[in-house]
Amino acid sequence: MGKLRIKWKLLSISFVALLAWVFGSVTGINTYISQVKQYPKVVQVKGNMEALAVTASVPLQQSPFYDHKEWIEQIKLAAAAKRIAPIDAKLDRIWKAIPGYNGLEVDLTKTIQLALPFTSIDKMNFIYKEIKPKINLEDLGAQPIYKGNPHKPMVSLMINVAWGNEFIPTILKVLNKENVHATFFFDGSWLSQNVEVAKQIGKDGHELSNHAYSHKNMSQLSREAAIAEISKTQRLLEDRLGVHNTLFAPPSGDFNNQTVQIAHALHLKTVLWTLDTVDWTKPQPAWIIRKVSSNLEPGAMILMHPTASSSQALEGIIKEVKRRGLVLGTVSELLSTNRVPNAESIPK
Repeated sequence: MGKLRIKWKLLSISFVALLAWVFGSVTGINTYISQVKQYPKVVQVKGNMEALAVTASVPLQQSPFYDHKEWIEQIKLAAAAKRIAPIDAKLDRIWKAIPGYNGLEVDLTKTIQLALPFTSIDKMNFIYKEIKPKINLEDLGAQPIYKGNPHKPMVSLMINVAWGNEFIPTILKVLNKENVHATFFFDGSWLSQNVEVAKQIGKDGHELSNHAYSHKNMSQLSREAAIAEISKTQRLLEDRLGVHNTLFAPPSGDFNNQTVQIAHALHLKTVLWTLDTVDWTKPQPAWIIRKVSSNLEPGAMILMHPTASSSQALEGIIKEVKRRGLVLGTVSELLSTNRVPNAESIPK
């Protein structure tokens, strides 16, 4: 009997201990769940980048996982290996001013808050943020620009408009069909007579910019005349179209240092081109497509005009750009330091 009582007592103590353990575990789980519910929601980043973004955050020190020091150190080591350094803007001997490009690094606070303790390093999702370069285009002063950063998987169509408008509807139709936005540079004398056409171009989401006023060779003008050529068109863009423009494309690509200095003083970047379709010579559309295809590279600015040749070659050019895995953006988008989520994958 004595031995039986001892066994019952041991069983009773074990049962009480089990209840205590279960209650404590449930309490811990409930506490854990309540803490997780306080965490911000998670949304998928727009585009093809397999990253996650957190809509809000709390200080890492307040995280219930903050004491997982070894785990956090593993995340830090993995994050350091995934960092992509930003690229500074620079002056090139041939291409002149080349814009910088943002780098990429892991946002440790958000990544740790999201990851711990759900997964292992090789399965977790890292949250990234862009890192700005130390040197930007603005730091290079008054310089012409012929191309974007060669590490940026984007190209731009720059369409200089100084005469005629019969092929503009076709060009707009193709751009709309392919979901592409271009940059149109308007000659002021053309713009003054075609404001409604220019407004439609703007309504379609394209960038509207300055191509001087009367298509003169800028390098042959006095300072006063050069200022007038640029300023007159700039006022038209602002007053008639409500556009705050930041770009200037010299007519025929003719300019000198004075031209660039004047544009810079007017807060305009002087842009030329990387590839010229020479569509004004009326080449066959297939010839234009071959020329662009054989010289296409990331960062390229492709020059064209509203001509029969370019209007017929445009769709082929766009399809070739997309086939290369490049994104088509406006000139301002190309020259920005922003990364291109729809054409880049983040470090795994």
